[in-house]
Amino acid sequence: MITIDVSPEANPARHPLPKLTGSQRSWQGRFEAMGSPCEVLLEGVGRTDAEQALCHAAREAWRLEHKFSRYVSGNPVDRINQSQGEPVTVDDELALMLDYAAQCHELSDGRFDVTSGVLRRAWRFDGSDHLPQQDEITPLLKLVGWNKLDWQRPQLTLPKGMEIDFGGIGKEYAVDRTLLDLKRLLPDGSSVLVNFGGDLACSGPRTDGKAWIVGVEDHRRLTNSNETLSLHGGALATSGDSRRYLLKDGIRYGHILDPRTGWPVPDAPHSVTVAAPTCTLAGMLATFAMLQGADAEDFLKAQDVPFWVQRSTA
Repeated sequence: MITIDVSPEANPARHPLPKLTGSQRSWQGRFEAMGSPCEVLLEGVGRTDAEQALCHAAREAWRLEHKFSRYVSGNPVDRINQSQGEPVTVDDELALMLDYAAQCHELSDGRFDVTSGVLRRAWRFDGSDHLPQQDEITPLLKLVGWNKLDWQRPQLTLPKGMEIDFGGIGKEYAVDRTLLDLKRLLPDGSSVLVNFGGDLACSGPRTDGKAWIVGVEDHRRLTNSNETLSLHGGALATSGDSRRYLLKDGIRYGHILDPRTGWPVPDAPHSVTVAAPTCTLAGMLATFAMLQGADAEDFLKAQDVPFWVQRSTA
């Protein structure tokens, strides 16, 4: 096992250093970012190229985490959330994310909303049976609504008390961005798969022409996947409530909230996995399907994409 050293500036959150394992021309790099285990699988490259690719992937994941996380004091998202109604000028990358957030809001008929993170003040999805009262939720709904902010690229004005949260789209963007960089960096004839916490994308089939074999997590057994998929190209993304939910009177409340009501989406699946050309698109469709609740399968069939839905059999 090789531990890859990176400068402190490239690892602002002081994550454990990336580790590379493998031999000859097949490698696996691992590190942590965005609250998830991350890995980069590489074939058709030597050790030096593998080390450089892993180092770049970790730096890029950490950069994006530091830039877009709502938990980092003083970063661009924090400055927006602390702006108290004053306009904030953003860079091109953040503008791209805001444009995408606006598109998601429109395409989902308001079900997907990056301003809905304030609802976490009422909800704690810790597996307990504690449900908030409606009088805790109602005041927060006044602080939710993409249409309440003013986005005129490159300037965003967020009403006082409102927040934005890119948690629903940031990781998928990071996967696509990292894969694009690695495809440019690595030599012809190589193959790479980028997996950030189960959201993943690959450059194509493995160097021998075979598919990458990936697992779909079973919400009933978090340590082992019960189904594997063959991926020759493109991406997979999953949205679900395997780890974040409440359970009261036999009813399971998942963490996917409808921003229009402030409550979990009724009759939502436990998880949705979607295959698409990019991880960003796969993640959007998986989340949109969860927000459709009982109509998740019908929604996905209309999109004409491969998908896997898990619901309770009880």
